[in-house]
Amino acid sequence: MTLRLGDTAPDFEAETSAGPIKFHDWIGDGWCILFSHPKDFTPVCTTELGYMAKIKPEFDKRNVKILGVSVDSPESHKGWVKDIEETQSTKVGYPIVADSQRKVANLYGMMHPAHDELYTVRTVFVIDPKKKVRLMITYPQTCGRNFDEILRVVDSLQLTDKFSVATPVNWKKGEDVIIVPSLSDEDAKKKFPKGWKALKPYLRITPTPDR
Repeated sequence: MTLRLGDTAPDFEAETSAGPIKFHDWIGDGWCILFSHPKDFTPVCTTELGYMAKIKPEFDKRNVKILGVSVDSPESHKGWVKDIEETQSTKVGYPIVADSQRKVANLYGMMHPAHDELYTVRTVFVIDPKKKVRLMITYPQTCGRNFDEILRVVDSLQLTDKFSVATPVNWKKGEDVIIVPSLSDEDAKKKFPKGWKALKPYLRITPTPDR
């Protein structure tokens, strides 16, 4: 199955390290980060799950749930979690799907035979409250993911869903934003009382509207 941005995230039922879930019900009315791992007890992913555990409070503030996916069993996941907590000095407070039949991996296009016929590639999905896929990033197995970047994208998506803005290059939460070109100056005056700086007619910079 080939997923595209804006597609509905496939629903599924699965066993996890924290018990069974039905994915869409588990997400509820919030957002979700779904991220896959080739298998348990792999070094790069051990550091990744540890870091995600450390910044989970930031995702909690944004109403974002975290769900890992790996091909091994719930019992294996529990053993791996102990290693993660020991080596990364943190508590893993989110579940990991036990995807031994590659059901989730195939639903989300995580299996790339040209790369590896047995294990999932390391992919991240951001899914919104309407269960739409808003971001997909696939990494090589040797490169650790940048979850600060995923958090930044969530900030951008949540802001731009609410206001008629886009976020510029390297934008971070709280910084100036761009008024979308489809909004006329007349309408922009009503929505952005702080005004804006027009570098070009199509490039209007304004303070972030959520502050």
